[in-house]
Amino acid sequence: MMGFILLIGCLLVSTGAALLIGQIDASPVVLWSGLVAGEGPGALILDTIRGPRVATALGAGAVLGMAGAMFQMLFRNPLAAPDILGFNAGAGLAIIIGIALGTSLPAPLLAAFGGIAVALVIAVFAHKGPGGTPVLTIVLVGIGAGFTATALATFLMSSMPGPAAAEAQRWLTGSLAARDWGHASQVTAIGLILAFVALGQSRTLSALELGDTLATGLGMNAEAARWRIAGTAVLLAATGVAVAGPVPFIALMAGPMGVRMTRARSVSARMISGAGAGALILVLADLVARASISGIQLPAGVATGLLGAPYLLWCLSREMERGDL
Repeated sequence: MMGFILLIGCLLVSTGAALLIGQIDASPVVLWSGLVAGEGPGALILDTIRGPRVATALGAGAVLGMAGAMFQMLFRNPLAAPDILGFNAGAGLAIIIGIALGTSLPAPLLAAFGGIAVALVIAVFAHKGPGGTPVLTIVLVGIGAGFTATALATFLMSSMPGPAAAEAQRWLTGSLAARDWGHASQVTAIGLILAFVALGQSRTLSALELGDTLATGLGMNAEAARWRIAGTAVLLAATGVAVAGPVPFIALMAGPMGVRMTRARSVSARMISGAGAGALILVLADLVARASISGIQLPAGVATGLLGAPYLLWCLSREMERGDL
């Protein structure tokens, strides 16, 4: 319980800092005045400049963090996260295709199609027959699918007009610029629905964590259950990508970070801690990216990339030490 209190406290502090700090800093008094009176600089910051951006970061980080925690528990491997497996890149590619074609389909729907398409590609190329597919094979095929999706997105952007291509590139890096309350409400509403679905699958995921043999002994179709849980996790990741872009490494880092902070043991608690840690990472990353260099607002993905790349190398070194790579 104390761990979750710590996580909530960190979220509150980081949210407050993200609202106060920017190209033009604000004092708590100014924000409080804007909240109470509904006018003045504080109201402008809360309603337009930073409020929607921070709310979107909280929602997108939470769904990405929960998706990462689910995949890592499902495959019992710290490298099994949607940003490593290529699902985020697939969702991003689908949205870039939508922009290039001028389609009016909602971004979450496009992202879901892209994420599911990558999942099907992984299922086809990584399938090893009735004996089961090694997790390493899934990870390697996912990495290849992710690189392919990124390359295709870059190719499509080269055919776009200059301003559209620049904005698409910024979004593809993982940016929260120009987010409004529509983005925040979208990721919150869809994310909450999918989170409840995911928590409803926690008992099934607990059984799968113990191994397919035991799950089958309990009368469960392990393969079908795994696909259902993976589908929920893919949709969670796609929801975050639809509003924030394919922000790298949040899903990879959030699950282990949440467990370390909260000491969560049950599957549902680890899902919730992963969501909280993901929200914390993205809020802080966006704060660092937009406030670190005066006059320049970097995409949040730059900050998560600088933090996540060394973490990925550390995970790889640990897997090699264990003989799993």
